[in-house]
Amino acid sequence: MGRLFGTDGVRGLANRDVTAELAVDLAVAAAHVLGDVGAFDGHRPLAVVGRDTRASGEFLEAAVVAGLASAGVDVTVVGVLPTPAVAWLTSELDADLGVMLSASHNPMPDNGIKFFARGGHKLADDIEDAIEQRIGEEWERPTGSGVGRLTHDPGAGDRYVDFLVGTLDTPLDGLRVVVDCANGAAFEVSPRALERAGAQVTTIHAQPNGWNINDDCGSTYMESLIATVRDGNADVGIAHDGDADRCLAVAADGSIIDGDHILAMLAIAKKESQTLAHGTVVSTVMANLGFKIAMQDAGITVSETAVGDRYVLEEMNAGGFVLGGEQSGHIVMTDLAATGDGVLTALHGLAIMAKTGRSLADLSSCVVKLPQVLVNVSGVDKDAVASSDAVTRAVEEAESALQGKGRVLLRPSGTEPVVRVMVEAPSVEEAQRLADSIADVVRVDLALG
Repeated sequence: MGRLFGTDGVRGLANRDVTAELAVDLAVAAAHVLGDVGAFDGHRPLAVVGRDTRASGEFLEAAVVAGLASAGVDVTVVGVLPTPAVAWLTSELDADLGVMLSASHNPMPDNGIKFFARGGHKLADDIEDAIEQRIGEEWERPTGSGVGRLTHDPGAGDRYVDFLVGTLDTPLDGLRVVVDCANGAAFEVSPRALERAGAQVTTIHAQPNGWNINDDCGSTYMESLIATVRDGNADVGIAHDGDADRCLAVAADGSIIDGDHILAMLAIAKKESQTLAHGTVVSTVMANLGFKIAMQDAGITVSETAVGDRYVLEEMNAGGFVLGGEQSGHIVMTDLAATGDGVLTALHGLAIMAKTGRSLADLSSCVVKLPQVLVNVSGVDKDAVASSDAVTRAVEEAESALQGKGRVLLRPSGTEPVVRVMVEAPSVEEAQRLADSIADVVRVDLALG
């Protein structure tokens, strides 16, 4: 059996992989582990619980609350809010832990359980391992006044919007913005924050019904956002994923501005304002070579990590850096928040536009990207990638063919049952050919019986 926790919590098909029983057990184990490492400090513990708009989040929320309260933890339920809002509220309410029910950008049938420690920080690997090890253990249940109590906090979203807008020093007056909320957790707070900051906002995919989260919308399906930006003569489009810890953008001409572009814009702006700690930005191995070249040209050091915003955060904390992110749109600004925040990212990217008077296309042109192709291979044993001689040879042959003018990255996904094959090359055709050739070897050599 593989590790229960992936790169971003526990995730899988709701009510089959991620069940109510598992949610209860995880909540109890998390309460015990965080208590063991001193989070509760002898006082009555408090947890914050939120969710995205998936129908399955309703029963999973109830299960997590039941598990926590049965372990003696008081619970504040904040309802549908973005993952970064739950992280912020965990810190703001001085809670001992936070729990978010979301599968982020995954399709609606999936769901997930994410934990935050005191201060709204993601859990380290060893803490997650400890939680997993203690699932199902014998424990002494509190009774009477020892059980946890449940409260609801209907004003949590308003306070979160206040916090977001309060981080800006430049109003967004005059900017025409289209925001795609992915029928997800930010369907209310993102448009409100943008409007409060001064933008003229058009909202799409902001009518969640429990089933339509990420359904042909949001940061993984940007066609309707592109069309709305073009048709409405907007200055910019903003795309969130289901739990709004991501932000991608669309320029006025309809071109997609990904996390590499956004991270580069923010890094250069911070360097110019002398707020980029140690002159360094943190990115992952998935960052395009064009991003690294742009940072070199700007005199900015790039520190590289494994894929996953948790690893970006770990490197930032270890090095005292304040800015990091991923190509997928996870951007982390630790001088403002403890975790990646898609709405916060949108606000600060738009503030650069408002402050400079430059278009998004112009600002993002600092990054000239190498053509990149990503092939996801499903139905294979993703844990066997590193030990496959055939796959290793296929990667080496592709790297030899590139002659130093591109790169190959092969890795198992931490959030989905797939192996990802990424190739950057001088042309899309060459990148596609090499990626397909490696993917074919992966399928044959690692196919599950």
